[in-house]
Amino acid sequence: MSFKKHDRQTFIADTARAFSERRISKREFLRKMAFAGIGFSAFATTFLGRSRPFGGLTNWGTSAAAAQTPDDVAAWLKDVGGQFRGTTIRYSTEATPPSIVANQLAKEEFTKLTGIEVEVEIVPLEQVLQKATLDVQGQLGTYDLYYLDQSWMATFAQDTVDPKEYYASNSELAMPGFDWDDFSKPLVDGISMYDGKMVGIPFDIPIFILMYRRDLFEKHGIEVPTTMDAYMDAVKTIHAAESGNGIFGTTGQLKSGHYSLNCDWTAWLWAHGGSVFDKDGFFCGGDEDGLAGLAYMQELVKHMPPAATTWTWDGESQSVAQGQAAMLISWGEFFPGFDGNNSKVVGLMEAAPPPKEKKLRSPENAGFGEIPHIGHQGGSAIALSRYSQNPEAAWIFMQWVCSKDVMARSSILGGGASPMRNSSFTDPRVKEMAKVGPGTTRHFDAVKWTIDNAMGSEPDMPAWAEISNNVIPVELGKLLAGQYGSGRECMEAIKSQADRLAEPFRKA
Repeated sequence: MSFKKHDRQTFIADTARAFSERRISKREFLRKMAFAGIGFSAFATTFLGRSRPFGGLTNWGTSAAAAQTPDDVAAWLKDVGGQFRGTTIRYSTEATPPSIVANQLAKEEFTKLTGIEVEVEIVPLEQVLQKATLDVQGQLGTYDLYYLDQSWMATFAQDTVDPKEYYASNSELAMPGFDWDDFSKPLVDGISMYDGKMVGIPFDIPIFILMYRRDLFEKHGIEVPTTMDAYMDAVKTIHAAESGNGIFGTTGQLKSGHYSLNCDWTAWLWAHGGSVFDKDGFFCGGDEDGLAGLAYMQELVKHMPPAATTWTWDGESQSVAQGQAAMLISWGEFFPGFDGNNSKVVGLMEAAPPPKEKKLRSPENAGFGEIPHIGHQGGSAIALSRYSQNPEAAWIFMQWVCSKDVMARSSILGGGASPMRNSSFTDPRVKEMAKVGPGTTRHFDAVKWTIDNAMGSEPDMPAWAEISNNVIPVELGKLLAGQYGSGRECMEAIKSQADRLAEPFRKA
């Protein structure tokens, strides 16, 4: 069956609505989305009930929350933005840290200066997809801005305005000092581009980094590991010395059938020279490199709390915060919580770049846009609708919410969430928060290094949503439960299903 554009959009919107109303299952939703050519990224925050492991909103009412809008930008907002006073713009998004912060700041700051009203709808991701699809299908302009999961770029590219081109061709609306080069190139390339077009501006980027207990490393004379072998040695050394005290070498997010298990597995796969798919689009997790990565993960499991095979990211982060694990390579957004009010390891955790991969497969030898690297990431962009009825006002808001001042504060007020601009990492307010306490930014140097040097991205194709949710973690869960005789047998089971699901998207 093939879809005409209108029929395909109707199918997507109807399916998203059906799932939102819980009239179809997660599995059926993912299969229908894959059939329609829609995927989901590595880290959708509310999609299918996933909860975001960031440290919550922090520092409201402090000097860190105060606007530091440059005088020329403030004048621009009043003079240029003021031309559209009384206009209302609408934006539908999921609950990412920058979206929540933007919603909090818009009325008090943006609307106060410009007179432009902003309605931000924060809803689950499947509803974001439904609303955006209906909007572009009818070219309605109900929403002026779109939140786009990184895997939707191909689907919505023709329905959005290239922000760099719009900036250049509308100089009278251009924010002073916006500075496009301030956005990390790996983020732009990995999140915002499709077929040479910039679809939106990078807006959110969770990513894997190394986090470890400084006190335990010092106690046992362990250097921060910079290789995969050294990481394993550190895990084993501390486990042997401290497991009797209830402290395990490491921890995990290895719940059977949950996407979080797929996240951990891909990091170890990539770190040993493997990839999920080969360049021809066939699953290759069971090749020599893939099996080496799987064996590494299985060895780590021996040095985790037994309950790690029942945990998603929430359990994994809590195991560290409660003093049960010495180190992990996982989402950097965990880190502020380790300095949080309910943590037992306040001030003891440190962050570092992840170890160097043992081997590394090039993207050219992987499939479906996969980028093998240990720094597993997931992200999103904000985009200007081609059908907006208020494009000028929406564009002014989009520049403001992506400006240096607002993005720097989003990373602080959003509980230490990952910054998107290079300048955010060096902003004095961000640096000031690099101290022990809720919403800390002590981990930002490690995040920046990983974005620039070791950012890994999952395959970008519609069937990946089902493969990464309903195939890989299910079969890996069986392996960890002892239901397979070998890792190779598990990978063969995954391959038979993954190759069938990927077949429609494989190039001839």
